[in-house]
Amino acid sequence: MSSEFGNRLHVSIFGQSHGKAIGAVADGLPAGETVDMEELARFLARRRPGQNALSTSRQETDVPEFLSGLQGGVTCGSPLCAVIQNRDQHSSDYAALADTPRPGHADYTAWVKWGGQADMRGGGHFSGRLTAPLCIVGGIAKQLLARRGVYVGAHLLSVEGETDSSFPLLPAPALFEEIAAKPFPVLDDARGARMQGTIMAAAQEGDSVGGVVECAVVGLPAGLGEPMFDGMESRLAAVLFGIPAVKGVEFGAGFEAATLRGSVNNDPFRIRDGRVVTSRNRSGGILGGITTGMPLTLRTAFKPTPSISKPQQTVRLSSMEETELVIGGRHDPCVAHRAVPVVEAAVATVLLDILLEQD
Repeated sequence: MSSEFGNRLHVSIFGQSHGKAIGAVADGLPAGETVDMEELARFLARRRPGQNALSTSRQETDVPEFLSGLQGGVTCGSPLCAVIQNRDQHSSDYAALADTPRPGHADYTAWVKWGGQADMRGGGHFSGRLTAPLCIVGGIAKQLLARRGVYVGAHLLSVEGETDSSFPLLPAPALFEEIAAKPFPVLDDARGARMQGTIMAAAQEGDSVGGVVECAVVGLPAGLGEPMFDGMESRLAAVLFGIPAVKGVEFGAGFEAATLRGSVNNDPFRIRDGRVVTSRNRSGGILGGITTGMPLTLRTAFKPTPSISKPQQTVRLSSMEETELVIGGRHDPCVAHRAVPVVEAAVATVLLDILLEQD
């Protein structure tokens, strides 16, 4: 199973949603880097379940145990291994699903690929639960990037038809910190309240909604990335698409660029304080797969949670007959708001890997 990525910083994610534990191994972190455990705990808490009615009621502390790689809170050069114990599984909720795959979920494809042997309780290895160990590595990567003058931040841009304001042309790191401190990660709290209303309305109807997370990175130097198939977009997209429920990734203007003329889409070059900048940033800080030095911007689309309590059409695999499925258990009516730090973690880990390649 290819649940790993990275060149200089090699990351592997392991575990199942209802297994004994989940975790990550990160090989290639530079030695001598202090890890602020309190800051890391705050970062992990941003995606932790069970904090309000907007997410699953599953209660997990998500406190990592570091088995290797740290000595006195400082990286020692050995592969870092961290595990999180699973403590609040309700595996009985999934007994009936072993023979009736959930529409929109990986139950069926996993059944085909592994001959019915995959552990799909709680989504198994495909669950959003596996983003917790990714956030351990990403939270550490964010700290190391900040010491190098690179800052990563994100917010929930939209839920169904409700939309937040977008990041400004030159977002400041303080703005990222302000969003991270909020219970609901948006720029405009009034718009955020409408998003929360949309999520709760779907939950009350036994349904779910998707959303879009916007991410920005400031402080990246120009010249990072390679043509053609190892470009900045390629490296980031490969990992972002590994996040459960992600169905789309776009950079800069993204698909909107296809509706624009070149005179509108092009970012005019300027000289400011002795360096080349652009007066717009529809390229998202990337040209030809290589960073321009402007903020790197991207958006990640998350589909609605497949596990809903409305009746759905499915099949019974044992008899190969059509049947109806009503899903019980505890599920997020929307995963996008909890995915904001996950996107940050994925982006930060890839960028640290790329920067380490320059050393």
